[in-house]
Amino acid sequence: MNPAIRRQTIADLLHRTAKRLPTQTGLICGNTRWTFAEFDAVVDRVAAGLSGMGVGHASRVAVLARNSHGFAALRFALARLGAVLVPINFMLKAEEVAFILRHAEAQMLATDSGLADLARSAAALDTQVAQFVWLPSEDATQPVVGMTSFDELARSAGAPPEVALGSTDLAQIVYTSGTESMPKGAMLTHDAVISQYASCAVDASIAHGDVMLHALPLYHCAQLDVFFGPAVYVGATSIITAKPTPDNLLPLMAQHRINSFFAPPTVWIALLRSPLFDGTDLSLLRKGYYGASIMPVEVLRELARRLPDVGFWNLYGQTEIAPLATMLGPDDQLRKPGSCGRAVLNVETRVVDDNMNDVAPGEVGEIVHRSPHLMLGYFRDEEKTKAAFQGGWFHSGDLAILDEEGFITVVDRKKDMIKTGGENVASREVEEMIYRLGAVSEVAVVGVSHPKWVEAVVAVIVVKDGQTLTEQQVLAHCAEHIASFKAPKAVVFTDALPKNPSGKLLKRELRERHRAVFENR
Repeated sequence: MNPAIRRQTIADLLHRTAKRLPTQTGLICGNTRWTFAEFDAVVDRVAAGLSGMGVGHASRVAVLARNSHGFAALRFALARLGAVLVPINFMLKAEEVAFILRHAEAQMLATDSGLADLARSAAALDTQVAQFVWLPSEDATQPVVGMTSFDELARSAGAPPEVALGSTDLAQIVYTSGTESMPKGAMLTHDAVISQYASCAVDASIAHGDVMLHALPLYHCAQLDVFFGPAVYVGATSIITAKPTPDNLLPLMAQHRINSFFAPPTVWIALLRSPLFDGTDLSLLRKGYYGASIMPVEVLRELARRLPDVGFWNLYGQTEIAPLATMLGPDDQLRKPGSCGRAVLNVETRVVDDNMNDVAPGEVGEIVHRSPHLMLGYFRDEEKTKAAFQGGWFHSGDLAILDEEGFITVVDRKKDMIKTGGENVASREVEEMIYRLGAVSEVAVVGVSHPKWVEAVVAVIVVKDGQTLTEQQVLAHCAEHIASFKAPKAVVFTDALPKNPSGKLLKRELRERHRAVFENR
């Protein structure tokens, strides 16, 4: 039998949706609007053009670009050729980008006008990149001289070549954020990503008929593979933007009658604080998703109050599991506030101690998984791969407790646990307590070196516009409600917390920025 008869790869998903729903709007980005049939045809032509440039099975193609229809089409074009997608965080510096290019051995780099200088600078730092592809942006831009234009590829004649592609072939290498060391490349196969799509569709209710706004960077696995990929798979309409700011998002929600939207807590908080929020027609919004970092319980309650018709899902996971692992659905949001739920369709999850024994309800342990979502391992790093899969389970690095019903609550990352005066403090517990102060817009709690306590708890706070808060008020509030060793030893006020494009707080940067906070105290 010809293996293509039973093939199930990322390359096939858009094509099948286009056959089912040829005239339905599949994608809108700026002034570009494609039906699924048009989207599928563009992908075929781009794949044919890339093939003419030498891209083929197992070729590694890096993408350093903001969200666009070009990025979306390139994702599926590479899959059709059996090439390996290597998405790169566009906030990295040239040296950091170059590390990923070298490590992945990428020979082609796709970029856009705004990032072209960074792309060229990084590629020049002893990498193997020999070809550049220019991608269009949400707003009109001119192709970069010396780069092969996406528009030129999209006019290619003929069909892409037939590729002997299997479901277990490598689809993408997604590099972790490198918070602990140099970034690690998680190798994800076609079947891992598609197994994850199925879990998303079932447990997050992503469905045909959804009109979904994609605003977080597509280089990030959450937007790319929890939302955009499943939307194409089931036949939902995707609205793509590169600007995740309230002034852009709220008008787009009203204009396109969005009923489904994902954002990390930081973006939901920004929407709630926007003067446009109450005047925007969000009457069709029914599905709200959050993830990438922990949603403060007080913010969750505010969302429920101000968006009473919206069901919310908390989606938890990480790059190595493609990335969805557990889900807390709308029915449990206020019943189990702060929980990340239970394992999704294709995942088995435990919370274990250092000897791989299940912890008792209420005790802290590490989250571990088994799942077809999981990566093959870290690219060119057998040692870290072996450590990650020690004991026959994938180790998440997240500490959590399990309740009597099996619901999981993450208490901290192992690396973010603060060890002060011989005691362990979960930063999240302190953050949740500080969020109870009505004047707090955002807070991050970190551990900072201290001459007496070794590490001391420091709270970095953004105050709501028009309100005031003092260090003494924060300290008094914490002293009343939590143990003294957990309470902050210092409070710092700031205009904004540092975040990456996916909305994650950059606690490492905060620790570095405020390492001298106790010098004059």
